[in-house]
Amino acid sequence: MIQILLTSVLLFIISYILWNVYRTRNRKSVKNNINLPPGSFGWPLIGETLAFLRANWDGVPERFIQERIDKHGSSLVFKTSLLGDRMAVLFGPAGNKFLFGNENKLVGVWWPYPVRKLFGKCLITIRGDEAKWMRKMLLSYLGPDAFVTHYAATMDVVTRRHIEVHWRGKEVVNVYQTVKLYAFELACCLFMSLEEPNHIAKLGSLFNIFLKGIIELPINFPGTRFYNSNKAAAAIRAELMTIIKARRVELEEGKVSSSQDLLSHLLTSSDENGRCLSEKEIANNILLLLFAGHDTSTVSITLLMKCLGEHPDVYNKVLAEQLQISDAKEAGELLKWEDIQKMKYSWNVISEVMRLNPPVTGAYREALVDIEYAGYTIPKGWKLHWSASSTHTDKDNFEDPAWFDPSRFDGSGPTPFTFVPFGGGPRMCLGKEFARLEVLAFLHNIVTNFKWDLLIPNEKIKYDPMPTPTKGLPIRIHPHQI
Repeated sequence: MIQILLTSVLLFIISYILWNVYRTRNRKSVKNNINLPPGSFGWPLIGETLAFLRANWDGVPERFIQERIDKHGSSLVFKTSLLGDRMAVLFGPAGNKFLFGNENKLVGVWWPYPVRKLFGKCLITIRGDEAKWMRKMLLSYLGPDAFVTHYAATMDVVTRRHIEVHWRGKEVVNVYQTVKLYAFELACCLFMSLEEPNHIAKLGSLFNIFLKGIIELPINFPGTRFYNSNKAAAAIRAELMTIIKARRVELEEGKVSSSQDLLSHLLTSSDENGRCLSEKEIANNILLLLFAGHDTSTVSITLLMKCLGEHPDVYNKVLAEQLQISDAKEAGELLKWEDIQKMKYSWNVISEVMRLNPPVTGAYREALVDIEYAGYTIPKGWKLHWSASSTHTDKDNFEDPAWFDPSRFDGSGPTPFTFVPFGGGPRMCLGKEFARLEVLAFLHNIVTNFKWDLLIPNEKIKYDPMPTPTKGLPIRIHPHQI
């Protein structure tokens, strides 16, 4: 079996190389006098991908960029090859500002093949007017106005129920595994009104497989992570299509309203010309949002609890702020949007957690034209990468960057374009407000109920592709004495 797999992989690599040689020969030749950024394309086919992935697995994604800054002597940009594509890496506030400010002008959204293949046609993989329309449609349900009306209370209900079932009465809890259940249950409830535990568990187990292939070499052979991820994505879509078709019937029969949840909203919305999203496009976008609601929030909450366990003084200040909010409410009264706005110190703490370990380490663009940047030319068609991790850990942007210090976000906060966990510009994360509300609702309920001890001090963090404690952050919890 191993021999067959190795032979298949070798044939794939040879075919891929020959295809790239053919593609390169048929491209218009690049003038020899183009002043490309310094750097190296690395090995044929794989480029510098292994070094890029190794830095993530070792828990220091910024290392890949810092090593090349030191090696090539450029403080703004270098060239490389990642996941089969020639790429220019722009780093620091200047690079972030350039890319965020030139969306749909000089650059357009782009993601490596595994992301495009696994997510299909959805908000993060399309450009231009279609992307603007799709973003507007989703934002009408995920923007701040929607949260003011009912999201805070719904999140509070789901959070309280989750804590009673999965935390109350327990002595030891694996935070990452348990919070994954919470985040996915919440996303299924709010986006699709899906609450049946077995159905949610089935989708959740598929997502755990799906996640592992997102940033991987696209080797689509049995046994590889990309192959397994692709199969899981197909299974998730099949489940979503069944849910979508059933909901369409319910809408036609008047059994549910168009405002019930995101799914109903997408099925009944259209642009000014009457165009609606296809069922496949709806499935792809819900897949995207379930991924965002499931995984990015999970790692943020997990690392938040890790930091609070490591810094008792910070925990005490967060607890004091949250008790002040709960003490002002009637017994059993749910959180409101106004309560969330009062959690200023708590949000500073969460922001510092995301600075040290951004849930998404960076993103990609494609050069729509030849770009002149920092004295170099980045040819049309090249890919561009910006890194939140390297920006957040640069001592030029944050004094003593390894130190956990929520006060960095007091007042006006960090210098523009130095803190970018949600990206920026027209492509800023659509779910920013959703994530903020979700994490704060969970934080409010967990700290007003429990204190905890970390069972593995200094547990290592790895990025695969998101920052996760290697053992899932086991803790011993202590209920507050009432």
